[in-house]
Amino acid sequence: MRIIEINRSQVSEHQALAPLAVPGACGAQGYLWISLTREEFRASLAEVQQILQSLCLTQLVDLHVADLLNDQLPSHFDYTSKYDVLVFRRLSSGPGKAAAGNGKGTSVGEPPLVGRRGPPVLRRVDTRPVGFALFDRVLLSVHPEEGAGRDAFAARLLAAGSPDDQGAPALDVRATSARVPTGTADLMLRVINQIVDGYLDMRRDLTRQLDHWQTELIDPRSRFTNWGALMETRQSLHHLDEICEDQRAAIQDWIDLLETLPSPKGEAEQRERELIMVRSRDVLEHIERVVHHVRRLEQNAETAVQMHFSVQGHRANDIMRVLTVLTAIFLPLNLIAGIFGMNFEFIPLVHKADGFWIAMSAMLAIAVLLVVIFWRKRYLARTR
Repeated sequence: MRIIEINRSQVSEHQALAPLAVPGACGAQGYLWISLTREEFRASLAEVQQILQSLCLTQLVDLHVADLLNDQLPSHFDYTSKYDVLVFRRLSSGPGKAAAGNGKGTSVGEPPLVGRRGPPVLRRVDTRPVGFALFDRVLLSVHPEEGAGRDAFAARLLAAGSPDDQGAPALDVRATSARVPTGTADLMLRVINQIVDGYLDMRRDLTRQLDHWQTELIDPRSRFTNWGALMETRQSLHHLDEICEDQRAAIQDWIDLLETLPSPKGEAEQRERELIMVRSRDVLEHIERVVHHVRRLEQNAETAVQMHFSVQGHRANDIMRVLTVLTAIFLPLNLIAGIFGMNFEFIPLVHKADGFWIAMSAMLAIAVLLVVIFWRKRYLARTR
């Protein structure tokens, strides 16, 4: 459980939920980020609802609570007049937490994307959802059990809000990621952006694995036998494409909702709205990059399979051409041997002492002549 209070440029972390339920516990200009796992959210639901009632004058409805606790929910966006709910399936490279009792090293209720024959980089993909409940003064995020990414972001957030000895922020304030989020929406979009960038970091390993398979498929001297892993990888990439489409639809619904809100009155509020829109479009652009990359990998895998069978077809044609040329070379030789093997008494060259050598010389000359002709016509050349 991580409870972080952000009051302008000051960032502090609390250890318990109970003191925050008192009215006025959070500053008038500040907001809270309450980050829990699903088990912690289920156990602390009453306290969380009390804090929301105290700070936001509302509570989560039962259907949204069920959505945040659902470990199989696809990415989607929903809203009420008081708060918004965004469920976002993360695409991060991590070992994942093994389920208790299943013995397969996967999370409870979440089937693995790829079987044991798939590439390791796809076997490490975690697609469990992260839920966000966005209020004016509270951001409630519900994460899976493994929270390394959340803890890393929380550490950067605390570092951005803690001054050093000279009174300057610990991180460079010119860096966008080092600035303290201006509100709950800004904080939520930064967490989502980190989730999406987690998959972008996997592109190098995944591309290297598929390039290795493409090289084996195209090489005519290689006997590719890892068809099961290749087919499962294609299915996994298709599954990732569907997940990214749901993510893009959820963020697009969020952007559409922002565009329908009334224009802010003050200049500061207008600038904050514009920054939220810019960050939302940036997250959407990152998701579209993921979709583009996944689809390109699918196309590359399909193209490699087609090229493999095309190469095998060309190789079979080369073999059949060589066999046909050899048959054409030996056909006149077999004809001469058949003629001299006829059971007749009077055959030219049969009763001559050098008849055998004349016939063999003629057969050799015919064979050499045919080889030269076929070689000039490139019937014996190997296709590269």
